[in-house]
Amino acid sequence: MHRLSPIDSAFLLVEQRHMPLHVGGLILFRPPADAAPDFASQLANRLRESRRVAPPFDRRPHTRFGFGFWDSEQEFDLAQHFVHLALPRPGRIRELLAMVSRVHSAHLDRAYPLWRMYLIEGLEDGRIAAYFKIHHAVVDGVAALRLFMKSMSPDREQSKTMPAPWEIQTRRSDATLAVPAPAVVGPMGLLASLARNAVKATPTFVRQLRHTWDDYRAHHPYLATSVQAPRCILNQSVTASRRFAAQSYPTARMRAVAQKIDGTLNDVALAMCGGALRRYLADLGALPDESLVAIVPVSVRQDDGTTGNEIAFALANLGTNVADPVERLRLVKGCMDYNKARFREMSPAQLQAYSVAQLLPGALTWLLGLDPKHFVANLVISHVPGPRQPMYWQGCELDGMYPASVVVDTMALNITLISRHDAVDFGLIACRRTLPSVQRLLDHLETALVELEHALFGTPARAAPRRPEKSRPRRMHRSSRPAAPL
Repeated sequence: MHRLSPIDSAFLLVEQRHMPLHVGGLILFRPPADAAPDFASQLANRLRESRRVAPPFDRRPHTRFGFGFWDSEQEFDLAQHFVHLALPRPGRIRELLAMVSRVHSAHLDRAYPLWRMYLIEGLEDGRIAAYFKIHHAVVDGVAALRLFMKSMSPDREQSKTMPAPWEIQTRRSDATLAVPAPAVVGPMGLLASLARNAVKATPTFVRQLRHTWDDYRAHHPYLATSVQAPRCILNQSVTASRRFAAQSYPTARMRAVAQKIDGTLNDVALAMCGGALRRYLADLGALPDESLVAIVPVSVRQDDGTTGNEIAFALANLGTNVADPVERLRLVKGCMDYNKARFREMSPAQLQAYSVAQLLPGALTWLLGLDPKHFVANLVISHVPGPRQPMYWQGCELDGMYPASVVVDTMALNITLISRHDAVDFGLIACRRTLPSVQRLLDHLETALVELEHALFGTPARAAPRRPEKSRPRRMHRSSRPAAPL
């Protein structure tokens, strides 16, 4: 039996019927060239033969005397967790994403360990897919990726001998097990735990807060705060239905732009999101005069732990009020460089305390109704580093990893990306009712990248990919130019 950390408890505590808090991912694989027609069925049968389960896949939440724990499941039922599905013909990407949208909307049953895997066949191009979801109380984004990657190998033949993902022994980070006192499940327990972290973080924590306050009073151009994000259509209540959209962009293109301004791939990704949101909101007649602000999760893991949540948060100005793409990119870079300079001086515990303190003014302002025109932030944008070489799972070549994260009330859109050696895979998850035609953001992401290339290199600006006719297949692939919106 293991206690729940304060952050793990929070994800279980605030989950509601219309707001499931699991993270997921759609993973595409290309079977071997000599694969049999019933390759997927054979694979499913082989996985069903599994009889072992390792932590954290055996853990289900349990409350005892007001304290939260993870209990180990004694009677593991694989049929509850592994599902084999086939797309209806013709098996387009459209049908695949619609299926993921539906299954991602459904809650995980707390009577069982909080995860489920779907093996999906029937894609018209011969690929197979795996959709995997696991509760955010169990893992954060980095840990979720590591869990599945442990069942993969850079060698195709070796990958055929790898066990199922749920059989591989992992270890929980020492940082989340070190506190002997049990965590109280409830708001007061969470606040008390956060307060303990803040005390541990003093005096560096206090010094950094003072510097941030001084920069705020001086109107530092690269400081983003939790009281400046303008309310817009992203900041509405959400329903239980979701819309999932996904696309890949060549790593080489994005990295070339980053190198031109001495920035990072993450800077370019955030600037692309800013440019895409600017166009999307302008098309709807809903673009605020002030720039949108994103919450950017930052991993504070210091080991290779694969469970629990070890994250802090940065705030990033997306420059949606800036028309010039390069100026927008430099603004984003300056904001992230400012955050890095602050974070570099703090320990993981100090970073988490600092993150909470950063978000607190905006949260209190919102709860007390003091400023109805602003909110803590407009959306969450996450970047998870992925594999840096070709990888294989059960003999199949990895062809794409598209994350699907959480959507919460007042933040109806979440953008998460995984950067791999040859592609950056974007996964967009949104409330279907609140944000109409969210897949148009895929067009706009490409347009934002093309604009940066044209401005920095003078290359002819390519038009954003057009949406194909309904009768034509829509494929998710990597090339010098991404596929049309899905």
